[in-house]
Amino acid sequence: MKAALAAILLAATAYFVWDWVRVDACLDRGGMWAGPMGCRTELPEVDRILIDKSDRKLVAFERGRVVATMKVALGRDPAGNKQVEGDNRTPEGIYPIEAHKPDSAFHRALRLGYPGARQQARAERGGYDPGSDIMIHGLPNGLGWIGSLQHRMDWTQGCIALTNGEVDWLYQSARDGTPVEIRA
Repeated sequence: MKAALAAILLAATAYFVWDWVRVDACLDRGGMWAGPMGCRTELPEVDRILIDKSDRKLVAFERGRVVATMKVALGRDPAGNKQVEGDNRTPEGIYPIEAHKPDSAFHRALRLGYPGARQQARAERGGYDPGSDIMIHGLPNGLGWIGSLQHRMDWTQGCIALTNGEVDWLYQSARDGTPVEIRA
């Protein structure tokens, strides 16, 4: 019984490591991992992005069609909507991509339009800082080797984190102004 369990565990571990290696090799080549379909290298024109905080997933759309689904890491305290600077929450709502940031401390980044006018007005009325610099970004510079293991825990200060290969793909596929909807 113990030998059979050990064999199953070993096989599962080998499969996980092999799958992780294949996914990261695809991302490093600028491709997007499409599960059973393998590595896709074509670049769509992403016109909408949905981030589902509860499922830890980013879904990219082109003309209403899903073109990629990626696992994400969120802020360290992801439950609930971002309220103030330093709460480690990822905001909820719809925010446009405001800028592509090639010189990020986290590989590359897409800066989102948070806080919006509503959050800014609420913060001014309450006399607090709503936070800023919410981005979709890669791994910290020098730590790209972590690859797809990065999404195993929430580690950002409120941003949405992808692997470096995934953020490269999204960086090339989505234009400034693309709406990003972040749901609970």
